[in-house]
Amino acid sequence: MDAVRVALLREVLAGTQWLGATRRFAGALRAGVVPHGGGLLLVGTEAYEPWHLAAHLVDEAAWSGTPELTPTLVRHQVLPGEPAHLSVGLGRIEAARRGETLLVVAPDAPGAGLLERVHDARRAGATVFALDGGDRDLASLAHEALSVAPPEPGMAAELDLDTVQHLVSAAAGENTLPVAPRGRGRRGFRDRLSRLADQLTAPPPARW
Repeated sequence: MDAVRVALLREVLAGTQWLGATRRFAGALRAGVVPHGGGLLLVGTEAYEPWHLAAHLVDEAAWSGTPELTPTLVRHQVLPGEPAHLSVGLGRIEAARRGETLLVVAPDAPGAGLLERVHDARRAGATVFALDGGDRDLASLAHEALSVAPPEPGMAAELDLDTVQHLVSAAAGENTLPVAPRGRGRRGFRDRLSRLADQLTAPPPARW
């Protein structure tokens, strides 16, 4: 990642809505994932699978001592012979019930089939969160939504959805950190953003 992007994450965002918005969304997500409940289901669109968000949530869950943040990645298409953690299909959303949390990441149109499944999961009692590119139908189904709308023609985007996902995953571990050993302070939010910035363009870990 280039130095300009790192500087954006560390400094420029402090003067925008995004740090507060992502912290609020992440805090609601953390509160919505019930310990010893049904867990966190993570799904993208047919054209977009949130691999990096899944991997970073796994890291944050381990780092913050919040195992309930570890997601189950739900996929639109499961190929034969894939490992178990990559073989969870859309039927898992249909089976979602009260006590489970569903996070939908949709930079593009989610499609009628996914929207119908999300609607059914909500009716069954699941808590729905959405990170989207401005889709009103998806936002209307979510208990909590954070939208990154495309910029106006001729305008530069302030932030993209990939970066927002990293901010959310970083903030999801906040306020659940273990007590630091003596002589070592808790890492500040900007330090954690710097770590995530370095990882933003890296390929997903081997598990994913």
